[in-house]
Amino acid sequence: MLRLFVRLVRRPLLPAVRLWRRNIQLRVVAATLLMSLAVVLALGFVVIAQVSKGLLDAKEEAAQSQAAGGFAVAQEKANAPSAVDGPDASDNKVGRDASTWMNSLVKQLASGGQTAFEVVALGAGPDAGGQPSGPFVSGVKGARASGNVDPTASVPAALRRDVNHATGTFKTFSQIRYTAGSGDKAPEPALVVGKRLTDINGDPYDLYYLFPLTQEEESLNLIKVTIATAGVFVVVLLGAIAWLVVRQVVTPVRMAAGIAERLSAGRLQERMKVTGEDDIARLGEAFNKMAQNLQLKIQQLEDLSRMQRRFVSDVSHELRTPLTTVRMAADVIHDARVDFDPITARSAELLAGQLDRFESLLADLLEISRFDAGAAALEAEPIDLRDVVRRVIDGAEPLAEHKGTRIRVLGDTQPVIAEADSRRVERVLRNLVVNAVEHGEGRDVVVRLASAGGAVAVAVRDYGVGLKPGEATRVFNRFWRADPARARTTGGTGLGLSIAVEDARLHGGWLQAWGEPGGGSQFRLTLPRTADEPLRGSPIPLEPEDSRANRARAAADAAGSKASPKAQQGPGRGDRSPIPPRSAVAGALPVPADPTALPGNGSRVVARPADPDQAAADQAVSERAGDTGAEAEQTAAAQEDGAGGR
Repeated sequence: MLRLFVRLVRRPLLPAVRLWRRNIQLRVVAATLLMSLAVVLALGFVVIAQVSKGLLDAKEEAAQSQAAGGFAVAQEKANAPSAVDGPDASDNKVGRDASTWMNSLVKQLASGGQTAFEVVALGAGPDAGGQPSGPFVSGVKGARASGNVDPTASVPAALRRDVNHATGTFKTFSQIRYTAGSGDKAPEPALVVGKRLTDINGDPYDLYYLFPLTQEEESLNLIKVTIATAGVFVVVLLGAIAWLVVRQVVTPVRMAAGIAERLSAGRLQERMKVTGEDDIARLGEAFNKMAQNLQLKIQQLEDLSRMQRRFVSDVSHELRTPLTTVRMAADVIHDARVDFDPITARSAELLAGQLDRFESLLADLLEISRFDAGAAALEAEPIDLRDVVRRVIDGAEPLAEHKGTRIRVLGDTQPVIAEADSRRVERVLRNLVVNAVEHGEGRDVVVRLASAGGAVAVAVRDYGVGLKPGEATRVFNRFWRADPARARTTGGTGLGLSIAVEDARLHGGWLQAWGEPGGGSQFRLTLPRTADEPLRGSPIPLEPEDSRANRARAAADAAGSKASPKAQQGPGRGDRSPIPPRSAVAGALPVPADPTALPGNGSRVVARPADPDQAAADQAVSERAGDTGAEAEQTAAAQEDGAGGR
């Protein structure tokens, strides 16, 4: 479920991820926008913090100055003798109306502030909970406030405790809250400054100045909006600038990439448009010069290749006429060799044999020139590969009898039908069978046919000298020989496998080789069942079941199966059955292959070990884990190469 959820989430994001990975301009612009946004945010926070601190500091300084003046005026009014008091009034202050005096004081102090501040007077004594009591001490009956301010809710309790327990002026930030009769006026942020004073009777009370911060808050909000607007404008502007700058750099690069793709497609006349004298212009000039030199070199190589192909074709055609004349004369001499002395008769036989080889070489050269010129045509029709194999074996029987080799055929019980050119397929199989007989050192040669899915295959297995490491990729090269000192008893030209691999490619198939020193080799021809159908695998594995590595694995499986009866008696393992061992006989035939088995690339060659027994044990351990991955890598290379030979 988790995997399904991740897949459903990733599916709509794939186009965006693909665009992000392929578009460098988008990545640069996005990175510029993100970095610009981070810089603007950091700068905005710093500016707002500095402006806010400056506004609050100025407000505090002005508030403390105004509050100090108000506290001084209030104390002067409390200490000043009243004009109506008699000489003995100072001894009887209790009789004076402190409540009326406090109301008058609050109104007088608040009238000088207009809307700049509000005044609140509270009683000085704390109650049992540590909070100031509601009524004033010594005849002051309640709290007084100006402008419908709620005195107890607007002055924080912490500030009241500080004022009650210490002398001096105290300040804090709070909110001005209004009473219900003020029309539900919203609370306002304010700076509250308070101090302990005494009234006309000498009793203590607390006087507070509340300075609203509405104007500062509006100024700060205006600054925030301004900075945010300017920040957005700057980020967008930087993104546009980055897009324009990157576009000037990316556009020539994209143009160069497009022209490079068209050059690789064969349009060698494509060039970049160069303007200016900057680095991009120099890059364009260098690219155009490179394309021009590349076009010139390719044209030279094409002309040289065309001349070579024409030379080979012309020479091959021109040699046919004198060769025909020489052939007629050689046939006359060869027929009359019975009348010659032994040395002359042997010379006549050698002359006839070499003329046969010369004719074969001319025919192969003409065929190679057709492939090089792209003039080879495929005449495909439904054929049964069993008939082709029988004709090839009939033609190779004289050579097999001379070598003491027996040719066996497997998989011919059912028809193996494919759309192919019978002449070309027969030529490929003739090369494979003759080479297997010649290099098989008198041992059996096994020809195997199989058909599965959309592919048919023919494998030719011999048990001769085999191939050394690296030779499986070179065996299809022209005029290549595994052993230059080895004589060509069949008069081969060295072009047979080169022509064979071209025939396989012409069918859209594969011709691949496998071998190990001293263990023989196997060549596999895989063709699509239907013409123009892509191949996805081969019904015959490239490495045969009786190879040295597979025999080592079979021996290891056999050893494990012998020990399995004792292991089965243990608890919890009674349901295990012995693993059937593979055939370990050198001449054993392969078991039926998995139709989905993927092919190798023709380069699967096993080095010959110094100690076969030790090597078998080592390979049984190492190849059990590594052979699957190696075969998969060979499969990918095989599909890229097409036919195993390069």
